[in-house]
Amino acid sequence: MTPASTAYWSVADTAGRVAAGEITATQIVEATLARIEAIDGRLGAFLAVDAAGARAAAADVDQRRAANLPPGPLAGVPIALKDVLVTRGLATTAGSKILAGWIPPYDAHVVEKLRAAGAIIIGKVNCDEFAMGSSTENSAYQPTRNPWDLARVPGGSSGGSSAAVAAGLCAASLGTDTGGSIRQPAAFCGVVGMKPTYGRVSRWGVVAFASSLDQVGPLTRTVADAALVLEAIAGFDPRDSTSLDAPVPRFIDALKPPAGDLRGLRVGLPQEYYEAMDDEVRAGIARAAAALIEHGAEMIELSLPHTRLALPAYYLVAPAEASSNLARFDGVRYGQRVSAPDLVDMYGKTRDAGFGPEVKRRIMLGTYALRSGYYDAYYKKAQQVRTLIKRDFDRAFQYCDVLLTPTTPTPAFPFGAKATPVEMYQADVFTLSCNLAGLPGISVPCGLTGDGLPIGAQLLGRPLDEATLLRVGAIIEATVGLGDRRPAGIGGLA
Repeated sequence: MTPASTAYWSVADTAGRVAAGEITATQIVEATLARIEAIDGRLGAFLAVDAAGARAAAADVDQRRAANLPPGPLAGVPIALKDVLVTRGLATTAGSKILAGWIPPYDAHVVEKLRAAGAIIIGKVNCDEFAMGSSTENSAYQPTRNPWDLARVPGGSSGGSSAAVAAGLCAASLGTDTGGSIRQPAAFCGVVGMKPTYGRVSRWGVVAFASSLDQVGPLTRTVADAALVLEAIAGFDPRDSTSLDAPVPRFIDALKPPAGDLRGLRVGLPQEYYEAMDDEVRAGIARAAAALIEHGAEMIELSLPHTRLALPAYYLVAPAEASSNLARFDGVRYGQRVSAPDLVDMYGKTRDAGFGPEVKRRIMLGTYALRSGYYDAYYKKAQQVRTLIKRDFDRAFQYCDVLLTPTTPTPAFPFGAKATPVEMYQADVFTLSCNLAGLPGISVPCGLTGDGLPIGAQLLGRPLDEATLLRVGAIIEATVGLGDRRPAGIGGLA
């Protein structure tokens, strides 16, 4: 079996073939490991490949099937994990030097769920340090390159997750989305990225960035695969105080007939999202809208007036929570430690050596916003704006069922193109509001630019209505998606 032979099998196809005995999980794993070996040297998606663990998990799946025991709904499916998801016995660094060499003694809740479903954890993939970034250029270890053009970024902070899926190095991956970190890299790499409703998926075992914003979700090559993986990881977890005790639908059912009939569905077009974007992105979103109209949807123009305040509000709320969450990395309990003559000096030297520039920038900004005398003027005001943004969405969903917007203002940009932090922050301008409001969102490919770069269409929905996003996303995918087109940047190995 060649490394390319199973590379672009879907999650459903892989699990179905393993369950039917057409192929073994061990064969899938060996082909996946061989492809990673052949391609990842030029891509830089993986920080750690768990070959031994993957082979052991595959052997267990094969033994279960041989014994006529259910192998699980994701049997034999190779899945990569963003390196902010804690994994038992496998280094978890969050893309930071301060956690170099830390081997967790337990699995995150979503990792437990994947293992129980028969999935194969193939390794840990690169990300911006502590998930703070929009290009994966902030990783302390290596850059990750976009499979469609190796001179361009894969997006961030889940850049390793999106690049690995796009390049066929795994069937699916998990990322985290704090302000667009699943959807933005999905758009840049031409894959599907789902950010579930806040609380739909447990955050237990996720290295925290901003606790009121972080959410785990899947990156896959198809909408149907996103539905399958989301169903596997969603559900109530008492270890996470923000976990929602809500039933988990069978998400794949949202894609069954008459899913293609959108008559009666109202799609909102918020004018604030259409004011500043690349012309080719605009054309891609127009194609997506036309596809939905063709299937019976009604388009409604509306306004979300506080959208312009999302970026400044986010960059007060998220850094403030990061300042609190990252205080635990002090060189005492785990990770890197720099020797010093006294405790306070050790704290300072450890954090100075362990954190990169962007993490330091956000810690300082967040600490400032939380200081006595500044709290009301900054953090409290940002939370009030957050409420206004949520109310905008509540009003919008009285008139429509789903919102259609661009995922990003531009396609993937070259390395080093964003010269200042503010320029980089603008890359997430269309994705931030979703997190501030706790809504579900999905990015679905809607074609390529003239230079062969993917474009992503974003759908935003009511809380806990991921099913509608999947249903509508599947129409865009089938009508104006990428089809069988493969990334050009990895050449003959695509």
